[in-house]
Amino acid sequence: MLHKVEGIVIRTSVYGESNKIVTLFTRELGKIGVMARGAKKPKSRLSSVSQLFMYGHFLVQKNQGLGTLNQGEIIDSFREVRNDLYLAAYASYIVELLDRLTDESEKNPYLFELLYQVLHYLDEGIDPDVLMRIFEMKMLAVAGIKPELDQCVSCQKQHLPAAFSIKEAGFLCSNCLYKDSYAYKMTEQSAKLLRLFFYMDLNRLGKISLKEDTKKALKTIIQAYYEEYSGVTLKSRKFLEQLERMKNI
Repeated sequence: MLHKVEGIVIRTSVYGESNKIVTLFTRELGKIGVMARGAKKPKSRLSSVSQLFMYGHFLVQKNQGLGTLNQGEIIDSFREVRNDLYLAAYASYIVELLDRLTDESEKNPYLFELLYQVLHYLDEGIDPDVLMRIFEMKMLAVAGIKPELDQCVSCQKQHLPAAFSIKEAGFLCSNCLYKDSYAYKMTEQSAKLLRLFFYMDLNRLGKISLKEDTKKALKTIIQAYYEEYSGVTLKSRKFLEQLERMKNI
């Protein structure tokens, strides 16, 4: 059966001498794998449209198992992302996280829109650290591991959060800090940002400027939570951390 879909290339791998297996995240069908025959050949009409991060319209033949990519038309190549090593590293992390936390052919138009928006904002020069944290927070719901962000996870009262507990999976108020001596102490701003990043509509994203200390605090909490509950280890995260270390030398 032929389908015309709007999609973004989130993974590619070489198959044989000239073919590629391309994973698309699509608005209409969710995540699908397709064979792009001859796409490794420079003159192939599928060569450019089957590259990582490409956003376009794709004509795919989809039955059981792996489908076939018949043709594609690029809408946006996210040129700045693809031409900048650091931005490409952030984008690689984002698409790998999406890939690892989603199942094949599970329709999710909201998630497709989220992916497009994050890549678009990366391309537009919005702070990549902020975008990555927002994406990570929103993917917690997709993974089924959303923490308690609306009230104290222990007493259920909407007191000002004093800490974030990995063990208890959410905010703790000052009265309940005794529940977890290893909980991450938080400023009011950091607590508000964690909640904001989970709930915010990216269409309304303006320019967010955060201090480095705030970025580090959010990164530490979110990554510790993923390590405890998600069960995924990402190659792209390790590469991104290597780049960050090199940048700080």
